[in-house]
Amino acid sequence: MFHIPDPVDKPALRKQLRARRAAVTAAERHAAGRQLARLALHHRLLARHRRIGFYMPSNNEIDVLPLLRVALRMGVSCYLPVVPRRALVSAGRHKLWFTRLGGKAKCLDRPPAAWVSNHWVKNRWVKNRYGIPEYLPRAARRVRARQLDLLFMPLLGFDSQGWRIGMGGGYYDASLAHLRESNTRRQHWRRPHLIGVAFSVQEIERAPNDPWDVRLDGILTERGYRRASRSRMP
Repeated sequence: MFHIPDPVDKPALRKQLRARRAAVTAAERHAAGRQLARLALHHRLLARHRRIGFYMPSNNEIDVLPLLRVALRMGVSCYLPVVPRRALVSAGRHKLWFTRLGGKAKCLDRPPAAWVSNHWVKNRWVKNRYGIPEYLPRAARRVRARQLDLLFMPLLGFDSQGWRIGMGGGYYDASLAHLRESNTRRQHWRRPHLIGVAFSVQEIERAPNDPWDVRLDGILTERGYRRASRSRMP
């Protein structure tokens, strides 16, 4: 954990956090991904929810594929995000769709590089403009984030209060705006439960937050799972 100066230079902070994440070795990365799955089972994170959103790791993000494989074997309904088209984003529409993985998604047992010849040709997987694989079969069932029970979220940094620093695209903020509105209007719609997933080195003393940010309910790293503290209000 490292100290964050005040005022915060967000671009500089993101650069620092990317460097910390990239410094994790390949061996540590592999071990961390397997540990995530063990910890999620130990804390019964998969057993408590029916519809769970995951993500495809990229840019040195911690690997949730071992966790996703376990969830599929357990018969959990697993969903992956789909980034809106550039034209929609330009029009201010940033909300993500989530598509349900069909069958056992056996390609997940192989490295992503091996999917191209086996699965892209079947029109199931496509790469979005960021180079991240998206699951888009012809008959894909799409839902919004509010229809999920649990969402595992990637991030650049986090603090013990549950504030998250993302990549800056605003996709998750837009997709989870209903949670922020629920708090403001004293409504009771609290789905999905939000768990940030990261390496422990990505924790910072205090993450800057904006009015549109939504706090995490819990944090899962290779060192353990803990619920976010609610002692400090924004």
